[in-house]
Amino acid sequence: MENKNFDVIIIGGSYAGLSAGMALGRSLRNVLIINDGKPCNRQTPYSHNFITHDGKTPKEIGELAKKDVEKYDTVQFYDGTVIKAVKKAADFEVETLSGEKLYSKKIILASGIKDLFPDIPGFAECWGISVLHCPYCHGYEVKNEVTGILSNGEMAFEFSKLIFNMTKNLTLFTNGKASLTSEQIEKLNQNKINLNEDEIERIEHENGNIQKVIFKNGNSVSLKVLYAKVPFEQNFNALENLGCELTEQGFIKADAMQKTSVSGVFACGDNVTMMRSVANAVAQGNFAGAIVNKELSDKAF
Repeated sequence: MENKNFDVIIIGGSYAGLSAGMALGRSLRNVLIINDGKPCNRQTPYSHNFITHDGKTPKEIGELAKKDVEKYDTVQFYDGTVIKAVKKAADFEVETLSGEKLYSKKIILASGIKDLFPDIPGFAECWGISVLHCPYCHGYEVKNEVTGILSNGEMAFEFSKLIFNMTKNLTLFTNGKASLTSEQIEKLNQNKINLNEDEIERIEHENGNIQKVIFKNGNSVSLKVLYAKVPFEQNFNALENLGCELTEQGFIKADAMQKTSVSGVFACGDNVTMMRSVANAVAQGNFAGAIVNKELSDKAF
């Protein structure tokens, strides 16, 4: 790249990053969006609950968004992976996997998260297709179907309340002894939610569509859909260099202005909130871009 100095470098070029890029491009800021092309929803066939784009594929929404942002000639794109980002005096130095070093006054982290799947054959292949994380994004399409939840403890109980609203044919799979309280188990029984503590061996599927859950004891259960809460890690591995604090849950700590614990570094999208949706990522990215522009304007003025 001929130009290596920018007002803002955005790390992550999916919905949050593109939305931030549009806000900054419309504010005449010189912006670089760095994207590795590996969004967490790349396997999901359809995206929902985002007005004007309901039912489109995540890829299609992303391509349309990028096309919109490309109209602003102060915004540039870089396909690659950031391996290091450090603060140097008043600016930031960002290094890519190819060894290129780029500089900016501000950084926006829109890098998302990486889901960590359980060691269950078939789980990863079904993720985003018939193993789902969010009833708001996908629940309507599988309403009233034979449904399972893979979770345990307090999270399992709270998640059961949401999914019970979408279907009454529901089984909670704890994949081992349940860690629910006796009161929680009684409430599940009252609502006729099945509790299955058998350990799962594998998931049988056809092209990512669940057929059966097979257990280590030889039993099996036929399912249409399985909701699951899985752990995650930050997709951006250079947070330690920047010094950004994380929350107890593992999200980047950001305030109401999308500011992280490091001055000049902002974060938006899935990496800061459990509300994982296209609509939320777009909203946070737009707001982060506006706040970054205000800080740059204040300083220049």
